[in-house]
Amino acid sequence: MDAMETLINRRSCRAFEPRQVEREKLEQILDAGRYAPSGMSRQPVRFVVVQNEEIRERLTRMNAEIMGVSSDPFYGAPTIVVVLVDASVPTAVEDGSLALGNMQNAAYSLGIGSCWIHRAREEFESAEGRELLVSWGLPSDGSLLGVGHCALGYPAKELHAAKPRKDNVTWVA
Repeated sequence: MDAMETLINRRSCRAFEPRQVEREKLEQILDAGRYAPSGMSRQPVRFVVVQNEEIRERLTRMNAEIMGVSSDPFYGAPTIVVVLVDASVPTAVEDGSLALGNMQNAAYSLGIGSCWIHRAREEFESAEGRELLVSWGLPSDGSLLGVGHCALGYPAKELHAAKPRKDNVTWVA
């Protein structure tokens, strides 16, 4: 798929089929995140791929509690990629954000729906979040910052078209 077509047409998916994303496609999406630019090419981003239903439900409950709702903030996505970044890096949020954006664009190009879900910072600053980090073999000492989640799966319905873009460019020649 043409890069500009992907950038112009990708939309957030908020309704997913229950079928799981194939590993080959998921690895391509993760590679797109791994190849995202990062400050001074530090590559400080960690990706945790969650396809285990029990852990997915736990993340859903934690995220919903932070948000103050009882609904599924991941919209039923069968795969959740947690994006964590080395908190000591001055560009941590930016690096994690670029990785998330790259993954979303790669997902779209492969026919996979995606949605960026917030509240990872609050999740992994909590005692329960630190427990999860330990269970995944990652440090729980605050050295990792939760930037976001990439919800992934096959769209359950057609995604809406893009809204017209604002005229928000100023040229300085």
